Amino acid sequence: MALLEVKDLKVYYGVICALKGISFEVNQGEIVTLIGANGAGKTTTMQSVVGLIPKQSGSVILSGKDITKTPCHQIVRLGMTQVPEGRRIFQELSVYENLMMGAFTNPNKASFKEDLDSIYTRFPRLAERRNQIAGTLSGGEQQMLAMGRAIMSHPKLLMLDEPSMGLSPLLVNQVFEIIKDINRDGTTILLVEQNAGKSLAISDRAYVLENGSIVLSGTGKELASSEMVKKAYLGG
Repeated sequence: MALLEVKDLKVYYGVICALKGISFEVNQGEIVTLIGANGAGKTTTMQSVVGLIPKQSGSVILSGKDITKTPCHQIVRLGMTQVPEGRRIFQELSVYENLMMGAFTNPNKASFKEDLDSIYTRFPRLAERRNQIAGTLSGGEQQMLAMGRAIMSHPKLLMLDEPSMGLSPLLVNQVFEIIKDINRDGTTILLVEQNAGKSLAISDRAYVLENGSIVLSGTGKELASSEMVKKAYLGG
């Protein structure tokens, strides 16, 4: 069953057509990845889906509900949360305060301590640094905080935009393991990632974006073995 359906989405920046009528879906329980080169339209897709940038045309359906014109803050309440490129944590707040902000839209306030303990169990470094100012964390710790903050809202669909960007190879491996764990716990994942090899390895399905259009789709395994994908994105 499709949790997210994106249909014929078009986005313009001035006279430039950034998304040329793309359509894709994310089914309940899946990890789905969008791959593509810089400028292909991956981040634009994510931002338009969550309502951060306007759509020229097309529709976005979440759990059967049309959210095409729904404001971004209401979309979070409906169960879709994004971890944006560059993490965008609250630099001046503590780790604990950032996690509190993530829980702001969760109507079940009674579960806050349980949710917090769950985040600290998943991310032990955040537990160790709970009172530390977030802007002083390392890049990997900030990425964990951004993911933890998003999980605090209990999303049905978690959207991750370049979660491995700027991280060491060891931390990249750790982030992908965390993504798999989050998915195993029941959260559906939409992933935008330049590390095509690792993202396809954990994906149920994937789409290839080029110049604002989807040019290829299939299972993660199918795309990982595609000659076109190997040549363009896997160094093959």
